[in-house]
Amino acid sequence: MSEQQQHGPLAGFTVGVTAARRADELGALLTRRGAVVVHAPALRIVPVSDDTELLSATKELIAAPPHVVIATTAIGFRGWVEAADGWGHGQDLLDTLRGTELLARGPKVKGAIRAAGLTEEWSPESESMAEVLDRLLTEGVEGRRVALQLHGEPLPGFVEALRAGGAEVVVVPVYRWMPPEDIAPVDRLIEATVARALDAVTFTSAPAAASLLSRARERGLLAGLVDALHHDVLAACVGPVTALPLQEHGIDTVQPERFRLGPLVQVLCLELPGRTRTLTVAGRRFEIRGHAVLLDDGLRPVPPAGMALVNALAKRPGWVVSRADLLRALPGAGSDEHAVETAMARLRTALGAPELIQTVVKRGYRLALDPAAGTKYGGA
Repeated sequence: MSEQQQHGPLAGFTVGVTAARRADELGALLTRRGAVVVHAPALRIVPVSDDTELLSATKELIAAPPHVVIATTAIGFRGWVEAADGWGHGQDLLDTLRGTELLARGPKVKGAIRAAGLTEEWSPESESMAEVLDRLLTEGVEGRRVALQLHGEPLPGFVEALRAGGAEVVVVPVYRWMPPEDIAPVDRLIEATVARALDAVTFTSAPAAASLLSRARERGLLAGLVDALHHDVLAACVGPVTALPLQEHGIDTVQPERFRLGPLVQVLCLELPGRTRTLTVAGRRFEIRGHAVLLDDGLRPVPPAGMALVNALAKRPGWVVSRADLLRALPGAGSDEHAVETAMARLRTALGAPELIQTVVKRGYRLALDPAAGTKYGGA
């Protein structure tokens, strides 16, 4: 059995989750593959039963039925119908929808529509809102009233394109986002990202990404957050719309081909292990991961100071790294080189194999690189 099979492809990595909805599902998928998960919902969802904007849009559509209704998510469509029923407008809404051209973004939405006793007119094979927009604009929307069921996040350019084509657009805001009631987890996530204590941060909605960036700006940490996500911490987004707020800051993102949680996790399972460094140290396989070292077939969790030392030594494998250089690599170590000795002792304990790191008297430390690995030994 391989190391990844034993420990999971994400073993040794720490992943931040910014999602509010389906965060437990995403966290479970990551944990099952070995990751340590840090959850900090960047937004919260307004309960539909309390949403006066949704009630107002529902009444408006019942009073003046639209020609076209676009259902974008199954949970959003169900939530809309259930909320209308709770307000005493359920049957009126269903009657209104029954008389419209009802478009479903994908198969899950089709299922929700049919469960409500309705039938969709059409659904794109690609599950793409771009294809929905192309169909509407090709048919022509001049003078048509179009209702768009949103689910938490806007669709950039979609409403504008319909209005430019002459349509009257009514937005149905199911599950609107608001800032989290407890901002502390978000602050901790930002700080951990800036400190490179995370290996990746996942985003499942554009508002969550925008909210994280906005909070970082409020705290004076935006430049540090952007730098971390740009260089060291992987930003993984469920799709291109979600990535937009990050891309506006020059942050590169990775995305799955299919905009689902499972494929998002699979992208991380490929990307993060692909960024690891593997050496042969004292005759053993030494793979450096986010907060751990995979030593042969054993995963050895390492404290942050220890990982800082490992990474500093691995930049010059087999070469002596001075205590002064290692001190500069330690987070918040100050000017006392004794901190290096303390951190090194803890690192060796964590690895369970002191012989992996050699002490070079009066000079510093080096990884006991296997000469057969082909890396030249040298001085400081």
